[in-house]
Amino acid sequence: SWCVGHLVGLCDASEYDEKYKKWRYEDLPIVPECWKHKILEGTKKQFGILKKLMRDSKVDEVICATDAGREGELIFRLVYEQAGCQKPMKRLWISSMEEQAIKDGFSSLKDGSCYDSLYQSALCRAKADWLVGINASRLFSVLYNQNLKVGRVQTPTLAMIVDRNQKIKEFTKEKYYMAHIKFDDMDAVTEHFQKKEDADKVAAECQERMCEVEKDDVKEKTVRPPKLYDLTTLQREANRMFGYTAQQTLDAVQEMYEQKLVTYPRTDSQYLTDEMGESTETLIQMLFGKMPYAEGLEYQPDVSKVLNSKKVSDHHAIIPTMEVAKADIGELKERNRKILYLISARVLTATADPYIYESHKCQITCNYHTFYLTAKKTKQEGFKAIENKMKQFFGVKSEKEEPELDIWAGKHYGPCDSFVSEHFTQPPKQYTEDTLLSAMERAGNEELIEDTEKKGLGTPATRAAIIEKLIQSGFVKREKKNLVPTDDGNVLITVLPDEIKSPKMTAEWEMALNHIAQNTETADEFLNGITELMQELVARYQGISEEKKGQFQGKAKGEVIGKCPRCGADVREGKVNFYCSDRNCAFTLWKNDKFLASQGKKMDKAAAKKFLAKGKIHYKDLVSRKTGRQYEATVEMVDPGEGNVQFNLIFPQR
Repeated sequence: SWCVGHLVGLCDASEYDEKYKKWRYEDLPIVPECWKHKILEGTKKQFGILKKLMRDSKVDEVICATDAGREGELIFRLVYEQAGCQKPMKRLWISSMEEQAIKDGFSSLKDGSCYDSLYQSALCRAKADWLVGINASRLFSVLYNQNLKVGRVQTPTLAMIVDRNQKIKEFTKEKYYMAHIKFDDMDAVTEHFQKKEDADKVAAECQERMCEVEKDDVKEKTVRPPKLYDLTTLQREANRMFGYTAQQTLDAVQEMYEQKLVTYPRTDSQYLTDEMGESTETLIQMLFGKMPYAEGLEYQPDVSKVLNSKKVSDHHAIIPTMEVAKADIGELKERNRKILYLISARVLTATADPYIYESHKCQITCNYHTFYLTAKKTKQEGFKAIENKMKQFFGVKSEKEEPELDIWAGKHYGPCDSFVSEHFTQPPKQYTEDTLLSAMERAGNEELIEDTEKKGLGTPATRAAIIEKLIQSGFVKREKKNLVPTDDGNVLITVLPDEIKSPKMTAEWEMALNHIAQNTETADEFLNGITELMQELVARYQGISEEKKGQFQGKAKGEVIGKCPRCGADVREGKVNFYCSDRNCAFTLWKNDKFLASQGKKMDKAAAKKFLAKGKIHYKDLVSRKTGRQYEATVEMVDPGEGNVQFNLIFPQR
């Protein structure tokens, strides 16, 4: 049987003590002496099935076969413990869903206790998120009388987006000019001129004149093939090539993993293990016959370039499986197909020859004026041949590169045409998902000591969800491919202390979690440090001036559409949600609710009013996922608990 995701989670603060239902400064920090867990509302039925199976007298032992990683371990262990199971436990650790990989995994099961440290690391991650999320959110919400969501990884990520946006706002562009001389494909330029008349004078003096290549600094350069994909580099490439969000890419790879077409997606490794050499060569031969962009290509793969067991921790790089040979790729969803083509192409490029070229940096003289030109000459196309054919297949333009020219020192060219071009200095660019994922991966690393393992913000498995959460919370918005902070996002980062929004601190926490998994640091040491930080923050922020509170005032308030089922205050309409106007209450109905969207319904104003008035709505044409049949049925709003609402779909008894 399966876990469907998290079935058991940490209890809310109010489930430890009734008094925590109200958000008050004097109750902070909230630090449980004994942590409590609960069965999550939406997955009670499946938990009941697992509990019954675990306690069945016919069952001698339990095998944990969840994802081979930190979160997979946590999902299983919480169910195992909540069910009160004490039967022997074994661990299946695989990163491919191919039949042979599964058989091999079952033939080498390990005792569950071998992964106790990994479980402690995962549990620490959950508790750390709880401590920071509960205490920091309550502290700053109470101080500013606003519902301010603070997250251990989410907030530093928002801080990076806000900081980049601020730099763009503060940037003052400056105009400059360059004079050009042009002959055939050669286009050489001067240095920058602040005044147009200076550039015009040079251009005029060089019109129809001959030029001479005075210097040509030639260097042979070698570009190594790219590494195989880990999840982050795949998400970045899919965003660059196709504009897919990180979450869309993760969803596509996860789906293909479950279809046994690719290996485990949530990996941070870009290598394969040493013993995979022979199977990788077989895979490459298959891909050559299967991938449309590989037609006519000839190269001898060198698989040794992608093999390195020392650089593989839990999972190796993402690659296709041999199941692709039997699959009808044309039947896949368009997004999945494109992602599969990307992953397959990376296996080919990563094992191809390097790209070798000559770099020419030329200094050219024309009528006593100096011009500059950078050009190149390809000597070995190598992996670029595959890369270019793939981009051509997708209709994606290649990035602008230096021109391919034959340039010779001492040679004269001309007569030249001349002209002047106008330019502006450029501000930093807004983050896209590609560049933000890269920044999250590197965040805080430059401040860590050299021999420390560097992790950045979040993990490959969580970064997509962090970006989506920032957007759903109304702190960040998408503008085409760009990620831009909202007014709420800007103000939130303005009021929070550096400790909470610092990438360095969060990167150190990720590193500490890794040390706990390796048994080189204890869970208690880690959590004690976070508890001390929360105590210090509460002591430091005892009150806020009215002037500072005013940063949040004057914001337009949405229309009142009903009363909050949790506290009775007004519920107002926001841009992305319907929210409780009492900032001590976290009740929210999201306009883009995934459950209702899956049923073809919207959380619009009319639906929100009905839910608030009755707690349920009767709909026509709802689809049973089990049978696919359509029914008239009721969608019922479940007790929202900590805030975000869940729904039950109730079909008639027939």
